[in-house]
Amino acid sequence: MGDVAMTVPVLRALTTQNPDLRITVVTRAFFEPFFADIDNVEVFPADLKGKHKGVIGLFKLSKELRALGFDAVADLHNVLRSKLLKLFFTGKRVIQIDKGRADKNALISGKLFQQLNTTHQRYADVFEKLGYQVNLSQPKFPHKAGLTSKLKTFISNADNKIIGIAPFAAHKSKMYALDKMKEVISELSKDYNVILFGGGTNEVQILNQFETTYDNVSSAAGKLNLEEELDLISNLDIMLSMDSGNAHLAAMFGIKVVTIWGVTHPYAGFAPFNQPEEFALTANREQYPLIPTSVYGNQYPESYENAAGSIAIDEIVTKIKSVI
Repeated sequence: MGDVAMTVPVLRALTTQNPDLRITVVTRAFFEPFFADIDNVEVFPADLKGKHKGVIGLFKLSKELRALGFDAVADLHNVLRSKLLKLFFTGKRVIQIDKGRADKNALISGKLFQQLNTTHQRYADVFEKLGYQVNLSQPKFPHKAGLTSKLKTFISNADNKIIGIAPFAAHKSKMYALDKMKEVISELSKDYNVILFGGGTNEVQILNQFETTYDNVSSAAGKLNLEEELDLISNLDIMLSMDSGNAHLAAMFGIKVVTIWGVTHPYAGFAPFNQPEEFALTANREQYPLIPTSVYGNQYPESYENAAGSIAIDEIVTKIKSVI
């Protein structure tokens, strides 16, 4: 989800700066709401678990896409599935993303420690190689969505600013310990509305417990469809997230995003779009010198599992209050 969300500000800049260009985004149908407000962008849903599954399914997909009469292919994923699909596009110009794997391997091996190209810029580079300039330095964002009566119920006090908090990630090594996050929520809820985001049965149960424990705290987990959740996110004043998809969802709307990093690091290029470097709160590398231990947080020494806990609760709360 995060990878798809990161394409959104790039495509918005691309189509704004090249208004005669038409884009067809091939992605899962679930992600279609991400692109709803971008002119000249349409979504072609890929049914990767159904009719487009496997090599034969990808061949069927290629025939359906060829019928659209496209001129070129921008492969922003560069994985086995997209490579197979491109084999069926003989005669079409194809540019694929350079993921910078060598530099990322050097980063996680400790051979270098410096900021690599952002994923957003790597996306933009694909379009520039196709002949379309993309300047990401002056981004435009959509207006916040109007809130329905249902969505307004998640805001306890209309006079207070709204903080979104997404405390979960794909790997525990990328998360801030929940007992510490409870203290963060407790402190912030004294002066602000706090809306919690997550998904999955276990996350819903945990966030519902947080909701009942503190005043001015509401959980959106499991209660909204994707369109509703995006509308709610667009009305936040700030999002506090792990290195995870919710950070990128908020950044799509130009929301301020403070991120917490465990065994991963923003130097790998996955920080949310258009956020100052100081909005990324990283684990203590004196205590955990091997960080980043991997690009995605799936590999790490056993003693590094709770690396994000080296970030003090007060540091997080102070950062939020200083930028909201």
